[in-house]
Amino acid sequence: MSFDFDLFVIGGGSGGVRAARVAAGDTGARVALAEMDRYGGTCVIRGCVPKKLMVFASTYAPMADEARAYGWQMERGAFSWTDFRAKLDTELDRLEGVYRRLLDNSGVTKFDARAVVRDAHTVELSTGETFTAKHILVATGGRPVRPDLPNAELGIVSDDIFHLDELPRRILIVGGGYIACEFACILNGLGVEVTQYYRGAQILRGFDDEARGLIAEQMTDDGVRLKLGTNIAEMRRATAAEIAGDVSAENAGMGLPPEARVQPSAGGDSGPGPVWVRSTKGEEEVFDLVFFATGRAPNTGDMGLEEAGVSLGRGGAVEVDAYSQTAVPSIYAIGDATDRVNLTPVAIREGMAFVETVFKGNPTPVDHELIPSAVFTQPEMGTVGLSEEAAREQEPIEVYSTSFKPMQTAFAGRPDRVMMKLIVSQASRKVLGCHIVAPDAGEMIQLAGVAVKMGATKEDFDRTVAVHPTMSEEIVTMKSPTRSS
Repeated sequence: MSFDFDLFVIGGGSGGVRAARVAAGDTGARVALAEMDRYGGTCVIRGCVPKKLMVFASTYAPMADEARAYGWQMERGAFSWTDFRAKLDTELDRLEGVYRRLLDNSGVTKFDARAVVRDAHTVELSTGETFTAKHILVATGGRPVRPDLPNAELGIVSDDIFHLDELPRRILIVGGGYIACEFACILNGLGVEVTQYYRGAQILRGFDDEARGLIAEQMTDDGVRLKLGTNIAEMRRATAAEIAGDVSAENAGMGLPPEARVQPSAGGDSGPGPVWVRSTKGEEEVFDLVFFATGRAPNTGDMGLEEAGVSLGRGGAVEVDAYSQTAVPSIYAIGDATDRVNLTPVAIREGMAFVETVFKGNPTPVDHELIPSAVFTQPEMGTVGLSEEAAREQEPIEVYSTSFKPMQTAFAGRPDRVMMKLIVSQASRKVLGCHIVAPDAGEMIQLAGVAVKMGATKEDFDRTVAVHPTMSEEIVTMKSPTRSS
């Protein structure tokens, strides 16, 4: 049978673009890619990249105070969201152009359209065009979801945060995962008064308990009003009287000093706020904005996948085997659409493994073990391997942990603490997990991840000479376990 293309990729995010351009550029395959929105996907356009730039922006506020402690004559100023957003938009436009050129230079045919699957080898575009392909790769990513709550449409989700015309003065963030916690820290650092509701007992569920406890403590010390065991019971558009009378003494004392605060947003019926909220604990407040960070779902709805024979699992996740192949042999899926490990570098690895398997004749399963990751809270958390709690359920372990004030901020009189932690198997002596809570923890965990992936033992860490004076030297200088179990 003759096909229009050897490969048709649906989705122009990091995973889909990598698979398309490598298949075309390295093997000469005839490749097409359809993207209904902006090239670069969640990570580049509305996720990792703009978020990290916002993280950078949010960390400058205390620098003037620290600089004065080091002898510099500096004063803290105000943050201009308008200036920052203009430059952010320019940078995202530039990056999207890079993605488009990568595809063009590899000979990939691009379609700026929505694509759906009609059968095992057929794709139909929103333009009305239909194409056949020997292989179809679904790389449509994920999307943020709102909770099932009356008037939830009054709040925003993570995709919306980068498009605000102005920052709110007061925001309620709902959720306790990494997106909620990262944006709580970001917005707090930018001068917004942040309240965070999380229905669970502690934020960052699934991460190491000691690490997430330290982050929660630091967030609270920095001014985030973190309310655990709390959710929204009711929300609606605030009345004019409620808007005028809700500036409480408790709220006014949080976050940055008055001269550095964001001015109140105008609100009104045309925008997403202000919103009156009653919590499950009976507290009533008015917020300029409510931000739901309550989960994400695979972007697989109304794509014709099930009709074509592809099995979808919980939340619409495409079910695949170790080689990213679906129940239909010609259709594959990678990235957040499969809801395996929802990280951009993982999607890219899955895309590369797909090309190796299908176009290079080298069957390559995806390795999802011991993936380093970072949470860009303030302080950051870097982690690889098992948490103390998960490791303890698996086998007898030793825990090496230390927490201390880092030199730079201690000199400036700040109370910040950092943490370094190793989880070690008593039997094999292998390091099963490494957890770092510290400024630039993401940079540190990348290198620690190499050692853990290689199967390094605690004694391998001990034999490594420390780099002094650094925070990270504590990873190789902890000689005695703090506890065993």
